[in-house]
Amino acid sequence: MAGEILDNQGRGDAVWSWPPIHPEGRKFGVIALGISLVPLFFGWVFAFALMLGVSAWVFAFFRDPERVVPQAESAIVAPADGLVSLISVVEPPLELQVEDGSGTRGLPPGPVTRVSIFMSVFDVHINRAPIAGTVRRLVYMPGKFMNADLDKASEENERQHILVERGDGALVGFTQIAGLVARRIVPFVKPGDTVAKGQRVGLIRFGSRVDVYLPAGTDPKILLGQKVIAGETVLAEIGSQGLLEGIAQ
Repeated sequence: MAGEILDNQGRGDAVWSWPPIHPEGRKFGVIALGISLVPLFFGWVFAFALMLGVSAWVFAFFRDPERVVPQAESAIVAPADGLVSLISVVEPPLELQVEDGSGTRGLPPGPVTRVSIFMSVFDVHINRAPIAGTVRRLVYMPGKFMNADLDKASEENERQHILVERGDGALVGFTQIAGLVARRIVPFVKPGDTVAKGQRVGLIRFGSRVDVYLPAGTDPKILLGQKVIAGETVLAEIGSQGLLEGIAQ
């Protein structure tokens, strides 16, 4: 199905298939399988079964399913799978605002809406570009490894900021944030790269969070507590505003 055009009129062919394992995770799965054989050597069947389950989870953690990416130009898609844990109005990170010596402009100062997506250890951890454009910044910041569900994790945890500029000059910044278990942020892109909307841009190992900074004058199209899918769920439409309400049930 990769590369195939599908639409809301039924065009295309959609079939279920096992998601592939991203190359970044194959070595971890093989290592887990190797370790699981150790208790079998000593006849510890229960420990072997337990470790075999852990190995299956490691492979599942690095699964990389295909996604059908909405192509509407104004749409900003979710960069991560997970739970919308925070929606707040904040100043964008300074790393995405200030002049960095590259000659490229950053996000303008002033409050914007930040959408935080918390990824549990059971979510897909491949992160995707929320818009199509050029990667203008990729800034790594060392930090702590506190619970990524906390608001202050945006400023204190290990993180990586990414700024993408659309062809018309619109800018969207997002931040990969490490958490309690996550200890490694792996980028797939670099400044100057051109990315398609929904393109894979990186991953965070073993549970974490991604913050998205919507352009000024843009409200989210999702609700607090909603589950979103990277590359598929439309977080917002640039320039679209309005209150949305939901009921948990």
